[in-house]
Amino acid sequence: MLAQCYRLGYTIYYNKVMPLQQLVATIDRKRCGHTTETPILHLLEEFPMRVFVTGASGWIGSAVVPELIGAGHQVIGLARSDASGAALAAAGVQVQRGTLDDLDSLRSAATASDGVIHLAFKHDIAFSGDFQGAADADRRAIETFGEALAGSDRPFVIASGLLGLTSGRVATERDAPDPGSLAGPRGATAQRVLSLSKHGVRSSVVRLAPTVHGEGDNGFVATLVGIARNKGTSGYIGDGSNLWPAVHRLDAAHLFRLALEKAPAGSTLHAVADEGVPVRNIAEVIGRHLNLPVVAISPEDAGEHFSFLAGFLALDSPASSTLTRELLGWQPVHLGLLADLDQGHYFTNKR
Repeated sequence: MLAQCYRLGYTIYYNKVMPLQQLVATIDRKRCGHTTETPILHLLEEFPMRVFVTGASGWIGSAVVPELIGAGHQVIGLARSDASGAALAAAGVQVQRGTLDDLDSLRSAATASDGVIHLAFKHDIAFSGDFQGAADADRRAIETFGEALAGSDRPFVIASGLLGLTSGRVATERDAPDPGSLAGPRGATAQRVLSLSKHGVRSSVVRLAPTVHGEGDNGFVATLVGIARNKGTSGYIGDGSNLWPAVHRLDAAHLFRLALEKAPAGSTLHAVADEGVPVRNIAEVIGRHLNLPVVAISPEDAGEHFSFLAGFLALDSPASSTLTRELLGWQPVHLGLLADLDQGHYFTNKR
């Protein structure tokens, strides 16, 4: 955001990127005893943003970066290793070395940016048993960004999740996470981000489907493929009718850009293309491609068969993105989960 003194004594504020790439200027008349902001100018002119992205070299980030650059934005990416830094530089990103624990570095990068997209999370320690430690580091980073952006009306977008948000019904953007659910500490952090809208931050939360698929994916579906290979069967729990939402990685990346550019402050958005894919259908496609039998695994045996994935795979967690599509005009255009599986790239390399 930019503030300029107008010759009448008003202050003009404008967003650098607005819907239809229009610059919308408004007069802040509060200093003259008024309480409303009056639109006075529409200019058909682009204002690219300088965007700081954490997790820029990760699975989601490596799709978000070209999406932003393709739209004319400048990207500064956080890199914690030489390899990540080299990959970002090759993609046209200005590299800032550091980690989520370097709070001074995060603060200076956010202060110098026109907006922040926070995708990084310490998955390594989270999946090694210290999920709370990873969540605490994430919360400290969030608070640092919030302090740096307070009062600026600049955008701050974070990634969150929606698996387990509701049970037995379709989750919508209006559903808040239950502190006792799988969302746990990350859900509480997402709520904190939304509350920053009261402190002059155009904050938004993008809840990602548990399956963000595409070529190169090493997430849940790739893990299921590996388990099927190791066990000699493609399994599902119970009758396999429980539903998993999904989204293609490139569609998710597009939503992050739209959130940065025009999501209203305090928005919750759902990156969901497939509202709910029956887990049995996923197992059937995997079995067909690997030429393996498709079998039901009892809930009692699920832990031994699927290991850590069992608790997630048993969830019935359909989710809608209707409100997100209406708000931002987001429309997924890439393959759905089952069609993407049928492309064969999940099965070309042993995982």
